[in-house]
Amino acid sequence: MSEHNIAGKKVAFLLTDGVEQVELTSPWQAVKDAGGEPTLVAPSKGKLQGFNGVDKGDTFDVDLAVADADASNFDALVLPGGVVNADHLRVDKDAQNFTRAFFEQHKPVASICHGPWILIDAGVIKGRNVTSYHTLQTDLKNAGANWTDEEVVVDQGLVTSRTPDDLPAFNSKVVEEISEGQHAGQTA
Repeated sequence: MSEHNIAGKKVAFLLTDGVEQVELTSPWQAVKDAGGEPTLVAPSKGKLQGFNGVDKGDTFDVDLAVADADASNFDALVLPGGVVNADHLRVDKDAQNFTRAFFEQHKPVASICHGPWILIDAGVIKGRNVTSYHTLQTDLKNAGANWTDEEVVVDQGLVTSRTPDDLPAFNSKVVEEISEGQHAGQTA
């Protein structure tokens, strides 16, 4: 159980097919355990296919299509990883706009592994301190981010981590940032 209570806080999880399953299920459970209300948001309704590395995992029901989602109805955003998930999400205009809105509204955003790719395409990464899966470091640096190889990096409401091994630290910081609420420095 988290020492931070986020009862009543609504948290959007933005993802699509190919998500790294544990990077969805572990933070999702951490949000629920702390009293938060997670919602699965995706480019299209129906079911999504999770993966455990390169192997198919479980399927997950989509709660809300991203085109119908409004960041003002949520307190925070979580962007799980998975190469296929992140690569498809980053070029989705509705997903980009939804992500950017959380920065414009100074709300916490958390992203792990390949998840930070969309932050480049949403135009919100320049000047920010981040980490990610190591293969994204050049992309993030080229977009103006300050990339470091650390378990978890927190920059004024933006939480990033590298791999599923970092999930305990990531989940703890996600819940902490959601409990703290808005950050003036969390801007697009």
